[in-house]
Amino acid sequence: MKYYLQPKGFGFLYRLSSVLVAFFFLSCSSGGSGSNDNDTKPTNLVINTEIVGSNSSNPNGNGSGLVNFTVSANNATSYRILIGTDVINTTTGVFDYTFTQSGTNNYTIYVSAYNGAEFISSSVTITVFVTTTMAWSDEFNTDGPPDSSKWSYETGAGGWGNNELQHYTNRPENVIVQGGVLKINLIKEPYNGSNYTSARIVTKNKYEFKYGRVDIRAKLPAGGGTWPALWMLGSDINTNPWPACGEIDIMEHVGNNLNRIYGTLHHPGHSGGNADGGNVLISNATTQFHIYSCEWSASTIKFYVDNVLFYTFNNNSGLPFNKPFFFIFNCAMGGNFGGAVDPNFTSATLEVDYVHVYH
Repeated sequence: MKYYLQPKGFGFLYRLSSVLVAFFFLSCSSGGSGSNDNDTKPTNLVINTEIVGSNSSNPNGNGSGLVNFTVSANNATSYRILIGTDVINTTTGVFDYTFTQSGTNNYTIYVSAYNGAEFISSSVTITVFVTTTMAWSDEFNTDGPPDSSKWSYETGAGGWGNNELQHYTNRPENVIVQGGVLKINLIKEPYNGSNYTSARIVTKNKYEFKYGRVDIRAKLPAGGGTWPALWMLGSDINTNPWPACGEIDIMEHVGNNLNRIYGTLHHPGHSGGNADGGNVLISNATTQFHIYSCEWSASTIKFYVDNVLFYTFNNNSGLPFNKPFFFIFNCAMGGNFGGAVDPNFTSATLEVDYVHVYH
């Protein structure tokens, strides 16, 4: 048998699931007045799950959402399973189910095994990944400047609010698409009063979105003082200044703390050094490409490296994370977070293979 779990509003699912769980497990009681004395209560309820396509690289499945279930119990003649709002009845205990909620989500599966009126119950929680529909992307496959229909430049110096040392330019020496990747080059050189140059490109007024999953495949620059960031700002920043506009940092890294990846959210009361976030230590951040991801919904904002979750933030309607945001890709030098600059630094490059947005 095949079943499908359709996406619905989080609040609706929560309320309805709560009602169903209460009805499912409390409407009857083992050995109650309807029990037949000849019924034998089932024992040893076992719930086995196989997430199709699951392996060491994709522990939550291949994106199809398909899960094979086998439930069994001694003396059981039938089973009742609750998945989301769906109730499944089966006599064999063997069935498959397709989850359709986009992204990586946790599901608690409730199972009861029956013999007449006698039953036992248990549950299991699984995490399933479902491939979403790509809404926007840049593959960086055309050599030259970044695609002007998607990106524009923010230029200048002045520290950018963080005492940074670089001067951002739109020169090809600092930003270029070459060999299938975007390259943002941080260079030690005198330029208009600064000692370093780099680039900062944005999708402001060209692409903005609310909710979804972002995957960015990138290789990070090395060197003390380097501070690459792949992040987003609320598109109302001109009328709702930071931090009220909200900031979602999908990936930040500092060369003085090699291989530690930060995912951070800035909002009123939680900005700068008081921001909400998490971090994870990985390998080879500056020598290999990794996928930096963010799953953003009305209820949560989750951060991943190579599909491994490392931080979850609980979103709500009172926060500034429920409106369109735009992308910023940049590589800073020094500043409040970048820290001390290696005196032997000459240049380094932030490379981005692609950015994908899924809805």
